[in-house]
Parts: sequence; structure tokens; C-alpha cells
Amino acid sequence: MSILNLLAWLVLIALALPAVLACGYLLLHTLLSAEPRPLPRSSRKTRFDLIVPAHNEVQGIAATVANLRQIDWPPDRFRILVVADNCTDDTAAVAAASGATVLERHDPTLRGKGYALKYAFAHSREEGWADAVAIVDADAKVSRNLLESFACRLEQGASAIQADYGVLNATAAWRTRLMAIAMGAYHIVRSRARERLRLSSGLVGNGWCVTHALLREVGYNAFSLTEDMEFGIDLGLAGHRVYYAGEAHADQDMLTDGGPSAGKQRQRWEHGRFQLIRSRTLPLLRAAVRRRSAVCLNLALDLIVLPLSYVALNVFALLLLAGGLQWWTGAYLGWLYVSLGCVLCLVLYVVRGWQLSNTGVRGLLDLAGAPAFVIWKVLLMIGRQHSAEWVRTERKSP
Repeated sequence: MSILNLLAWLVLIALALPAVLACGYLLLHTLLSAEPRPLPRSSRKTRFDLIVPAHNEVQGIAATVANLRQIDWPPDRFRILVVADNCTDDTAAVAAASGATVLERHDPTLRGKGYALKYAFAHSREEGWADAVAIVDADAKVSRNLLESFACRLEQGASAIQADYGVLNATAAWRTRLMAIAMGAYHIVRSRARERLRLSSGLVGNGWCVTHALLREVGYNAFSLTEDMEFGIDLGLAGHRVYYAGEAHADQDMLTDGGPSAGKQRQRWEHGRFQLIRSRTLPLLRAAVRRRSAVCLNLALDLIVLPLSYVALNVFALLLLAGGLQWWTGAYLGWLYVSLGCVLCLVLYVVRGWQLSNTGVRGLLDLAGAPAFVIWKVLLMIGRQHSAEWVRTERKSP
């Protein structure tokens, strides 16, 4: 074998290994993403504290509280607690006037959603009224069955639950339709498969629930850029999985363009994820081996398998190299088949996400613009943004 052939094989192997791992992982989840059977009704006795962390949310907090008050659950068995965290506007006053109990927090040194949640959890625990807490973002809209979905799983032994997290204004623009498809793939497809396999769906920051008993056992100390994923991993390392309640929803409006606000939020998510990859992958793998924990193994794989845009770039590079070498020498047909197999896996995964996104034919046509979104994201990640403090994303109406 010549030096050039050896170099080509080494590059192909380096590209193929992560591509095959990621695409096989996504294909498995796609094949297991059938809709689960409905669960029996709960006894409707569980008491919830609905916690809304808010930083300068005066424009939308009244609507959020009004939406939460319409949840189909006995009024004497849930409370709405708004944490006005380091606010410089009238968020606290508007939330109180809307019927919420307001917890004001002022700490110029410990800033961020994680600290607001820890403060609220401690307050709820000290009062001793609620059995569990549910977290809803200050700009979210939830379905009426949210607490029923949580309660029926709590009565079946769950201690942590994640509702479906989607895009409220999915039909507003091509970008929101692409985000709805991406969330359909990431949140619905993967979470359904994990629930079927009795793995952890993880936490996504909005629309999740945890019991006070579990908080006492594990404790909440997640203050990174992606505090939701961090706490979900902490639960897995402690031996607990997060159940998925796909019939309940906690949705948010997303930006219709890729302006500065969207860029900052995307940077936070991506940098936070890479921080977790560096800090949590090895502990999860060690726990998976020592305790034979499928939950920890899946959480580790979920970190290792990068977001879809990076996987798509990896597969495209493999396809381009294998196709070029096959055209040039005629001796790389096997590698071309491997790359085409990866492409097929990605297509099935994305199409399944589209099917579950309810974006219709327009969403399918908008997938042609996905490469532009990938390029925007890659260029965006060249910059660096590490602050874990509150960064409120300005959301525009459709």
C-alpha cells in the first residue's frame, strides 16, 4: 500500500468511526420512536409548587401566570411561585398582581437560572407543603394536562419527569419550522426511544418535575451554562432516570431570524454542552461500567454524539472523500457504501423529526435551507461566550 493510500485510509477511518457511531445511535432511536401507550389517570392528590424563574420578564409574566392558572388540576393542590431573580423591572409586582406568589432574590455575585432554582427549591422545601416541584420558563405556554401527566408517573414510581418541549410559533418562518423539526427529532424521537428502553430522557430546562424526596437525596447544584442537562446527568449518576411525558407540553416562541439574541443563546447552549462533554463523559462511562448502568451509558453516548449539524458535516466530509476516491481510483466502493448508509440514517432521523413536528409540507420544503442554518451555526461557534449569568432572549411575535 502506497503512502497516499495509507493516508487516505487513515483519514477515512477517522471520519467513519464517529459518523457510524452517531448515525447508528440516531437510527436506533428512530426505529423505537413509536407513540407510547397512554397511562391510567392519577388520583389527583399530589401537591405541586410550579416554579417560574424570571429575570426581567415584565412583558410576558402575566400571560405565563394566567396560562399556569388554567392547568387542569385541583386549585388547592398547586401553587405558582415566581422567582424574580435580580430583576430591574416590575416583574415581581406584575406577577403578584396576576395571582402568583413572588420570591424576590437579589445577589449580584451568584447570578443565573441555576441559583434562582436552588433558592426556590429551598423555599418550597422549608414550607413543607408540596410533594414535588415543576419548573416552567417565564415565556412558556404549557398544556392543561401538565400536572396530570406528572402525577400519574409519580404514582407509578417516577421521581423526575420531563414534558415535551416544543416550538410555540413553529409556522411563523422557515427558521422556526426548522427548529420545530430539530426539536421533534431531538426531544420527541430520542425521548420516546429512551422511555421505551427505560433510560433517562434527560432534562431540557423547561417543563420538568422532580420530587422533594429526590431533591433531598441528590441536591441541586447545577449552575453551568446548561444547568438542565447538568442536573439530569447528576440524577443519572445518582441512579435515577428521568421519565418522559410526551403527551404534556411546555412550548416557547422562538426567534424568526438569526439575529444577535439568537446567536447569544445558541452560543450558550453549545459552549455549555461542550463543557459537559469535557467534565461528565468519563464519570458517566465509569459509572456505566462499574454499576452496569444502561442509564449512565446512554447519558454518556448522548454527550458524545454531537448535535445534528456537526454529525451532518462529518457525514458530508466522509461522503465527499469516499466518493472522490472511488471516482479517482475505483477502489473505495466499500467506503462509499458506508457513507451512503450514514446519509440514509440521517435522512430517516430527520424525516421522523419532521413527521412529529406537525410543520406539514412547508416544513419538508424548508429542509432545503438546513445547510444555511448549519453554516450560520458553525460560523457562530467561532466566537466564545462563557457567562453563566442570565441572558434573556428577546422573542418576537410571529
